[in-house]
Amino acid sequence: MATLRDIRRRISSVRSTQQITKAMKMVAAAKLRRAQENILKARPYAYGLQQVIGHVAQFVNRDLHPLLRQRTVNRIGMVIVSADRGLCGAFNMNIFRRADEEIKGLRTAGKEIKLIMLGRKARDYFRKYDLPVLGQYYDFFNHLQFADAQHSGSEIIRLFSTQELDQVLVIYNEFKSAIQQKIIVEQLLPLQPQSPISTRAVIDYIFEPSLDRFLEIILPKQINIQMWRILLESNAAEQGARMTAMEMATENAEEMIQSLTLYYNRVRQATITKELTEIVGGAEALKV
Repeated sequence: MATLRDIRRRISSVRSTQQITKAMKMVAAAKLRRAQENILKARPYAYGLQQVIGHVAQFVNRDLHPLLRQRTVNRIGMVIVSADRGLCGAFNMNIFRRADEEIKGLRTAGKEIKLIMLGRKARDYFRKYDLPVLGQYYDFFNHLQFADAQHSGSEIIRLFSTQELDQVLVIYNEFKSAIQQKIIVEQLLPLQPQSPISTRAVIDYIFEPSLDRFLEIILPKQINIQMWRILLESNAAEQGARMTAMEMATENAEEMIQSLTLYYNRVRQATITKELTEIVGGAEALKV
């Protein structure tokens, strides 16, 4: 049986942990508010640009630009977006499990997989794989900037344009709410045509100075913008997952403290009863 001192130390330790998880929850909640504001601002522009590019791609010759060009898919680049830190529940492992499934299916189909990892946890997890790594980017989520998206996006564009990759897929957590994230597997390159939602949505675009020049400028920008949106989605989803995980940890610590306090009182009562019994027994022995 544990001594009273051991139980008191355990209660003190759990209470200290509870204070830490509570503080982490509050920090994650503050970061989540900012991240949520950022992604809600970025989504309309990113989706609008994606729709315009999709409509344009449907009506132009896809050989006009390398980012539109469709090739036989043999070499696939898989961009895996994780967090830089843990303590966010199953946020990272859900991404890794889905990536494992995708990699297994593509390798079974005879495709060559090459990895591009965004986030320290993805880098650490996929070290065990015998797959070539084309890029590793991490330690930027704390101070996320558009330049981070441009850096990784430019490298992805280069790899696809030089035909080192025939297709680029990205796997990330899409932010839904503080308690809900959705894993997305999305084709980033080549850019895909999109049919208009209705016949009224068909627009006769006028390109200045020319279609070639328009594609040369706007298509790389489209990749950078989508990478920026993906990083913002992942960051908001991570903060939501961390806030939820820390809230659950705080509640679990409170339950543990209550359970240990009850156990402490029982042990204390048993100790007092034992001591009283020994005193009474000693007194009776003296009478004899």
